[in-house]
Amino acid sequence: MTNSYGAMLAVLLACASPAALAATAQPEITIQSDQLRAHKMIGASVYDRNNEKIGGVQDLVLNKDGTVAQVVVDVGTFLGMGGKNVAVKFGDIKTDNSRLTLDVTKDQLRQMASYNLTNKNTGAGETVSPVHGGQLGSGSSLPSRH
Repeated sequence: MTNSYGAMLAVLLACASPAALAATAQPEITIQSDQLRAHKMIGASVYDRNNEKIGGVQDLVLNKDGTVAQVVVDVGTFLGMGGKNVAVKFGDIKTDNSRLTLDVTKDQLRQMASYNLTNKNTGAGETVSPVHGGQLGSGSSLPSRH
């Protein structure tokens, strides 16, 4: 019996060798130069065209198709008080010299309508998935499970 287990272990180890794994490995997919990581945007400072800080990215709101619907910017908060969130279009934010910039002033942001990240009437924003169901994103790198 011990020899049988030893033979099975040898087969398993041979199948798990780097050469065997390389033969079945998928090609690597890499972020492109015109793409941004949400992780890097959320929490990042936002500047105006005069290089003055006007807020910070609080969150990104996605459509059901996975595209960015709104970038939520916190403006005017000092030590967690006194500010509000406003929504700007993703296309309005520019990336210059590793910075996020908007072509508006801090006063213009303050005059914008407040944006609530949760909807008390529908529950939107409270969970990971959309309130009315549906599958987020069409660009998943995971295989379809049909």
